Amino acid sequence: MTAFVFSEPNFDNHEQVVFVSEPKSGLKAILAVHNTNLGPAMGGCRMWNYASEADAVTDVLRLSRGMTYKNAVAGLPIGGGKSVIIANPKTDKTPVLFEALGEALERLGGRYVTAEDVGTNTDDMAHVARKTRHVAGLGETGDPSPFTALGCFVGAQAAVKYHLKRDSMEGLVVALQGLGNVGFDYARRLRQAGARLIVTDIDQAALERARTELGAEVVPVDSIYDVEADIYAPCALGATLNPNTLGRLKVKIVAGGANNQLATADIGEFLRQKGILYVPDFVINAGGIIKVCYEHLKKPENEVEAHVRRIGDTLTEIFERAAHEGVATSVEADRVAELRFKR
Repeated sequence: MTAFVFSEPNFDNHEQVVFVSEPKSGLKAILAVHNTNLGPAMGGCRMWNYASEADAVTDVLRLSRGMTYKNAVAGLPIGGGKSVIIANPKTDKTPVLFEALGEALERLGGRYVTAEDVGTNTDDMAHVARKTRHVAGLGETGDPSPFTALGCFVGAQAAVKYHLKRDSMEGLVVALQGLGNVGFDYARRLRQAGARLIVTDIDQAALERARTELGAEVVPVDSIYDVEADIYAPCALGATLNPNTLGRLKVKIVAGGANNQLATADIGEFLRQKGILYVPDFVINAGGIIKVCYEHLKKPENEVEAHVRRIGDTLTEIFERAAHEGVATSVEADRVAELRFKR
């Protein structure tokens, strides 16, 4: 089926969607600028072996919209955008491919600034930077994932305090899905705080590392939804909260680092009705973009952690306002964002 952007269900009045093809490098990418009311669009570059071009369009539209909301709630002077490269990150990377991406960014004239995301890293961004200055997440300290993990951890702490009336993670069970850079660091912080971990991933080496270093229990990929736990932490790809998984969850809180965790907007209300506190994804996982934004705007690096830790306070406010209004936390988080970026 051909994907038409304007009629795609996830098209949300995006300002610009650019399809990039560069034959010499083999680059096939999509750059999506959702909204620039607060400043230039910023969001990472995902490299993924999409099953179809239509899947890539859906992903970039959802991700770029999410970045607008994420950046607004985080109080950053930037808009939302995202890029995806349609390729296998394990076999298709070359310096010239990322240089071609840099040239595409340069043609946008600063409307969109990228950084690393799923399937890309600081080395890839260094190649992008050879052709454009509109890139962040560079150098030995460029990796934003530790700050994303920190934000997830303080967000989980806020949720536990609000929903479970506990000041400690000691003894809590966390079912964590996805042990990439963010997921593993988040798991490490949870374990250090006394939580017991039940984990899954498609990467067997990551699972063995979690078992060895964190004492985690490993379960098959699809079994993570059936685990009895206090917290479900989705840290892989999006839409794992959907009609097929909702009835299987045996948790009290959802607090993870993945983007676009809700397959459809009404899932947030279903979670509320089940008594599960949903921690809105674009709020809890904003630590990485906070770090990248500070770097790009040359703001003091020593202020990043304090900004990230304020995610907990923001979430507590959203929990309280959602309860007062009788709406899902996802709905209230959207309201907070829209008040800031819509004109």
